[in-house]
Amino acid sequence: MTIDPALVLAPIFLTTELLSMALCMAFASLRRSGLPGVWQWLVANCAVVIYLPLLGLRGMVPDSISIVLANGVQALSLAMYYAGCASFLGRPPRWRLLLGGAILQVLGVTYWRYVDNSLPMRVMAISIYAALVCLATAWLMVSHYRGHRRSVHYRLLTGLSCLLAVTQVVRAVYFYQLHPEPTSIMLASGWNIILLCLGAAIMPALSMAAVLMLHESLQTQAEDAANRDFMTGALSRKHLFATGQQLILQAAANRRPLVLLLIDLDHFKNINDTFGHAAGDEVLCAFAEMVRGHLRSHDALGRLGGEEFAVLLPDTPIEAAWLVAERLRLHAQQRPVSSRFGECRYSISIGVAAWLGGESFDQLCRRADQALYQAKNTGRNRVQISQGAVSNTALA
Repeated sequence: MTIDPALVLAPIFLTTELLSMALCMAFASLRRSGLPGVWQWLVANCAVVIYLPLLGLRGMVPDSISIVLANGVQALSLAMYYAGCASFLGRPPRWRLLLGGAILQVLGVTYWRYVDNSLPMRVMAISIYAALVCLATAWLMVSHYRGHRRSVHYRLLTGLSCLLAVTQVVRAVYFYQLHPEPTSIMLASGWNIILLCLGAAIMPALSMAAVLMLHESLQTQAEDAANRDFMTGALSRKHLFATGQQLILQAAANRRPLVLLLIDLDHFKNINDTFGHAAGDEVLCAFAEMVRGHLRSHDALGRLGGEEFAVLLPDTPIEAAWLVAERLRLHAQQRPVSSRFGECRYSISIGVAAWLGGESFDQLCRRADQALYQAKNTGRNRVQISQGAVSNTALA
């Protein structure tokens, strides 16, 4: 099967050009988001917008522009795309390898055009570099992606990178077999047209996957802003109550224990009055960070307001929860917070309540609050267990 390449490639390349221009505008609009990787992806698509017209001018401008320069711009586009992925994932972009490979490709294209004119070898140099960058992108995503592993955006980018790497390898092998030089009939074959179309789709497809990942990241940031206290990073009061209700349902279904710790920083007003409110904020942040260091991944820390915090400990017996509370109390007492305002010592009081079957989260909070009230009224800097939890443990 032979096809006139111009009839197929002209609309394909025009579509790719328009898509790349639209993606340039999309990435440009996302620059204000402050997300890493945006400007590299923007440059990558700008390079595609430049590359395709240069390639289309073949025969009308010198080959140094339509072949050497055009494919050099394409190599830069791939390098910038990988750099954008690395930046988005917080990894080094490996500029030496990327630009070194791009320079080798340009040198190879130049050699096999002006020294030993060979179209198959030029195509192999271009395709092998593209395949290596696509494989490196897929490996980068598999190794370092920290979002939702089941995210369709993550899987789409990884899968597309692998697929496009395979097509580039197939194209390199196909042209290697066209020895010594391909005829016009070979170049017009259906297989070559398909491989050219797939090559033209590399950057738009990968860039659309990148836009989806950026959208997912922005959505995650918006959810965190709504669900977390902006200063300490603890769960907001609203989200803590929603989490507590969900954990109660799980505890009831699995017949597993659930314990709530209510924590209050003792005499916090004195800290603000002595060191200032900025120092008080630093103490709250240091305290929240300290608590997170003592919790498991499925435990939850929330800020109820002011200097009052709550910790939810699922699958935890009351005795183990008391040990956790004691460790937190001792750590707070023994390790003062050092800042530019000086050294600030503080202590905490903790009320502990274990969930009783059939109890709502509001009822659990009230019992923990009563225990906290007792801890504060009997001297502070202590852990008090709810009488309901003690009775429940004794009965068990």
